[in-house]
Amino acid sequence: MINPLEKQIEDYKAWREQIASAISEYRDWLDLTGASDGLQDLRLYDMAESVRRDRLVLAFVAEFARGKTETINALFFSNYKTRLLPCDAGRTTMCPTEIFWDPNEEPYVKLLPIETRKNDDSITMLKRIPGAWTKLRLDTSSPEEMQKAFHALVQKKEVTLDEARALGLWNDQDMMMVQSIQTKGKVEIPLWRHALINFPHPLLKSGLVILDTPGLNTLGTEPELTINIIPSAHAVVFLLATDTGVTKSDMAIWTNYIRDRASKKIAVLNKIDILWDDLKTPQEVQAMIQSQVEATARQLNIPAQDVFAISAQKALLARIRNDDALLAKSGIEKVEHALAQNVVASKHAILRDTILVETSNMVKASRKTIQQRVAASRAQLAELNALRGKNREVVQKLLDKVSADRRVYEESVRTYTLSNQKVMQLGELLMQQLSLDRLDQMLDRSREEIGDSWTTHGLNQGMRKLIAQTTTLAEEITHQGMEIKSLADELYQLFHTKHGFEARTPPKLDMTPFLHSMQALVKTTDEFCSDPINVMTEKHFLVRKFFFSLVAQARAAFEAAHHDTHVWLKGLLAPLKLQIAEHKSQLDKRTESLMKIHENLDALQKSIEEAAAHHALLQSQSAALDQILLKLMKAAQTAAAAEPSKPATNETMGAPTLGTVSLTV
Repeated sequence: MINPLEKQIEDYKAWREQIASAISEYRDWLDLTGASDGLQDLRLYDMAESVRRDRLVLAFVAEFARGKTETINALFFSNYKTRLLPCDAGRTTMCPTEIFWDPNEEPYVKLLPIETRKNDDSITMLKRIPGAWTKLRLDTSSPEEMQKAFHALVQKKEVTLDEARALGLWNDQDMMMVQSIQTKGKVEIPLWRHALINFPHPLLKSGLVILDTPGLNTLGTEPELTINIIPSAHAVVFLLATDTGVTKSDMAIWTNYIRDRASKKIAVLNKIDILWDDLKTPQEVQAMIQSQVEATARQLNIPAQDVFAISAQKALLARIRNDDALLAKSGIEKVEHALAQNVVASKHAILRDTILVETSNMVKASRKTIQQRVAASRAQLAELNALRGKNREVVQKLLDKVSADRRVYEESVRTYTLSNQKVMQLGELLMQQLSLDRLDQMLDRSREEIGDSWTTHGLNQGMRKLIAQTTTLAEEITHQGMEIKSLADELYQLFHTKHGFEARTPPKLDMTPFLHSMQALVKTTDEFCSDPINVMTEKHFLVRKFFFSLVAQARAAFEAAHHDTHVWLKGLLAPLKLQIAEHKSQLDKRTESLMKIHENLDALQKSIEEAAAHHALLQSQSAALDQILLKLMKAAQTAAAAEPSKPATNETMGAPTLGTVSLTV
């Protein structure tokens, strides 16, 4: 039986390649037609590469002993016919683990020492420092050797109470830790802080990334996981155990780290095989399982169809033994269907609404330009044909008209040049407002507000000051953006009125995503600071870690706003600039052709032949661009069809953006 998740991910990879291919064809078209622009070409290259490298991130989150790693084994690694990732009883995965495939490197396991928690470097930053990690080579030809390498994920060591506190890992609410100190004078902690596994699995090659996270204690002590890594996942699979139900620690994980932070989430009740009872009918067993599902849905306040009951252990066993009946009974296939139908579809929507929309807008802008060229070429050909049998006086009159048009045009160009210079100056000031230097200044003031005590109160005050500053900044930038836009509006209107250019209204600069990103940090801070455990214990180590995780998110928000603003500025007058260049080119061609004919009426036929050949070439280029646009339209329709709740109609976002363009010339 074909695994639906594997099929969807493979189809998604093929779809991405279709988009990347269309983008590459468009780059070639621009180069062939002489319309290539350095910055635009670089942007198109980056988009094609980002589509090819795009990843689908699934985060598996659970308290200890819920069978999370076994579920990952059953879902993704059963074809190795063994239990690949370690799943012994008790606390297994001790450090967060990312499993992916990077073809530029050999298979490996990289491990980040737990001691790196003593400094303020984020995991994201440490990923860029190879020397910070311990690297193990992964022999993918031997499941036994891979098992040995993966065993490093569960390695632990014993440290003193002072060392545990210095690492921010002591938790006086954890009874296992308390008992260990009382009996042995030491406490057991993970040997590693984070793990990266580069593994050539077919699904990972197609862009899947699996994030395996440890239990509540680790989630609470590694803010980067909860602020950045888990929320950025495209779906979260929350594991619970049938024998325990939704425990207090399960609910803490759900409430604090998943419920309001994950865009797509499903709950999975594992270990249903404990309910299998030969003394009960299959209907009675199913009724018990359904009762557990409904109870879990009520406790988590989610629809019952988002809760799945499985036995990961039996699912893995079934796939190892090729036992279809046991596989069906395990319930794992329903989880695969849910992930395939919802998660992969959401990734289609993300790429459709970003890369596809941006690319299609570029293609449509080029299409308007080539249509203008075709129309001008057609008009020139008609003008030349009309000169058959005419004398030089008629040609001179046409030359005089072209010269008059050129004078009006050159006057407009002078106005454009002056206004464009002002737009560039204002734009440069705008970009300085969003520089990382400006952010660092605000972060320094926020840090001063927190002080050296690193309390939750200080953190709250510091973050509120930062958000107030960024809100004011966003308002200032929006105002400056309106001033720049008004200059652009005047230029578009000038060329529309005097030269018949297409009437356009450039878009406004939208700072809403930036504001939402920064305000989300306040919400996250409020949740952290209102947690009774953090308020009572004042975990200074954790508060500092939390702050630097927030700083990383603030930097990401600034970088995104800086990029979006740069793209907005670059695109503000780009269509007009193209039209001006095209208009000048057409005036030059008309002048040159008419002057040749004026000097020698015998040159008329040759000019007509050259104009006809040029017109045919432009029509061919236009047809080639239409084919590229059709590819993008089909990709958008595929994405719309993939969404289970949104049938592929012209009402979907992708269709009007890509599909309502007339393809006639």
